[in-house]
Amino acid sequence: MNLDEEAKLYTTNQEREQVENLATLYSIIVSLDYLERAYVRDSVTSKDYAPACTRLLAQYKSLMKLVGEDIGGVEAFMKRYRAFITFMDALKLNLRAKDQLHPLLTEVMAGYAKFKDSAQWEGRAKIIHWLITLNAMKAADEITEDQSRQMLFDIENAYNEFFRSLSGK
Repeated sequence: MNLDEEAKLYTTNQEREQVENLATLYSIIVSLDYLERAYVRDSVTSKDYAPACTRLLAQYKSLMKLVGEDIGGVEAFMKRYRAFITFMDALKLNLRAKDQLHPLLTEVMAGYAKFKDSAQWEGRAKIIHWLITLNAMKAADEITEDQSRQMLFDIENAYNEFFRSLSGK
């Protein structure tokens, strides 16, 4: 395994299409959330809110027709997807302490475990390994730069397995 090699989310055009659809769905849902917050705070006028919301909802409905059966519900999809993204972002932002990483990694594992056949995935063993490593540390202890890089690599591979499972591969 080469740590410098780019991790691929897909190997076929069908998988690429699925990954792109899921990423777009995620971004639409997040956009709707931010639009709602801006409207509630009077940062967006009713005149601007209505057409933007209508357009985003139409895009959401179209994408749900394409991926709806694969995601197991929007709330579950968002929770699982967000857990991976949040944890990977934490590592990229150089968070290294146990008390910063452990709660996030626990959330990733909880979401990961809900996938059918995830017990057989390579990523599960890697996540468990990192949970054990973090559990052996004191709250203020920090992982090394090398550990952080390896952890990010392992979590990205588990993330790829997540996407492959959604496309049925």
